[in-house]
Amino acid sequence: MTATVVVRGVSAKSPPPVRRGVPWLAVVAAVYAVVQLAMVVPHMGGGLLWDESVYASQVDPHRPAAFFSAPRSRGISYLVAPVVAATSSVVALRVVLALLSAVALYAVFRVWGPLVGRGTAALAALLFSGLWITQISGSQVMPNLWVALGAVAAVGWFLRAPAEPRARWWPAAAVAGVTLLRMPDGGWLGLPLLAAAVCVRRWRPTLPALLGGLALGAAPWVAEAYARFGGVGARLRASSATEGGMVPQLNVGTALRSLNGPLLCRPCQVPLRHPELTLWWLALPLLAAAALAVAVRDHRAGRGRALSATVLPVVCAASMAVPYLLLIDYSAPRFLLPAYALLALPLAALAAHAVRAARSPVPVAAALGLVLALQLGSQYAVLADTTHQAAATAERYQRAAAGLRALGLRPPCLVAGPRALPIGYAAGCASAEVSGNNTSTTAAALLRRAAHEPTAVFGHTPGHGLPSLRARGWTRHALPGTGGLSVYVAPVSGRAEHPGQR
Repeated sequence: MTATVVVRGVSAKSPPPVRRGVPWLAVVAAVYAVVQLAMVVPHMGGGLLWDESVYASQVDPHRPAAFFSAPRSRGISYLVAPVVAATSSVVALRVVLALLSAVALYAVFRVWGPLVGRGTAALAALLFSGLWITQISGSQVMPNLWVALGAVAAVGWFLRAPAEPRARWWPAAAVAGVTLLRMPDGGWLGLPLLAAAVCVRRWRPTLPALLGGLALGAAPWVAEAYARFGGVGARLRASSATEGGMVPQLNVGTALRSLNGPLLCRPCQVPLRHPELTLWWLALPLLAAAALAVAVRDHRAGRGRALSATVLPVVCAASMAVPYLLLIDYSAPRFLLPAYALLALPLAALAAHAVRAARSPVPVAAALGLVLALQLGSQYAVLADTTHQAAATAERYQRAAAGLRALGLRPPCLVAGPRALPIGYAAGCASAEVSGNNTSTTAAALLRRAAHEPTAVFGHTPGHGLPSLRARGWTRHALPGTGGLSVYVAPVSGRAEHPGQR
């Protein structure tokens, strides 16, 4: 028999409750998603823009694939393939991408928590996600934001690898993802990481994994180079020609003029818009230099976090900015997203250091908070403007596609000429070009195809790759609501009547 003895007056001392701080990084990611769903998706759900149409068409089972030029990589097409296969709704696609980008923002900056502190990582995520180009890119079928997020993850895991041996494969996976999304960007990210792995003994074990990640991510691009272009060298030459010739040239002024839009500045002859809203961009190099100086001083004094957590993001950011600031003659705000994402980390650490080092931290924190609020407010103003411009462009493409359908063009059909790629995708037609960066056919081949397939050519003028279409019996039609677009439609005679033209 057993007896239960109850001892009164004696109580086990329970541990004090654990106080959990506010999950600031999760809050930032949630706000990022809300901003996209509230300010971007409702305006951009009408259709896809030019480059988006090219990427989506590669995996869309309901539309012909558009011409895929040499500089492009297929990673973003793979990312959206399940959504595009499941639905043709642009709104659904943008909602999925907005939510996915917010989750990715949380995941990649969380990697940096053990390196710089959770609060600093959250502030870095806020600095990056608060940029208008980050907000408009989250729901777009474009690779640049995902390259930026992958770069943040790659550098963070690389820095953690010596203390966490099992983590050495994570930077390899991130580098592979970046390279799959944009092969050149993967190379520019890999250069400083490989150099660090070679030169610093504690990072040397990551070298085989990094090389494997780069090779894995580049494999589809290399295979396509041999299948379509005749080899890697031929594809690189074709890529350079498409970019207008990649040679050393200072492109900083072009990047500055396009900072607040348009989404693509080529040729970039626009004036500088709102110079007062470019101060943050001009201050970036100075702030990065200050962050490096503080990190070096703290390292020499034996305090603060590892110096590499500041140096490596700055070096990788500079490396990934090189082709866009020093090798091409046009610009787009999205090109520098990887640099912005990486620089956000040392800048956030600099702000945190300023507060900690101040004798009166509250006024310093308040001043920094005011500056941050002004920056976020200005970015939201630019976001509203550029979102409406992009939405108007997408709407013109949709109206042009509706105009083609009203003229009797139904799939299978062919569209050529300026803006043929996005309008053809919207109309469900194949697209072709006989001149320019997206040349995919010859004038003779286009005319032969027009003899047996409904065909339309936009904005045609003789002497630009095609002979006079009017002399061949093509009829010109204006397309209302498209900003003055007109189209030449091939005659029905000489080929079987298409069901859509009855």
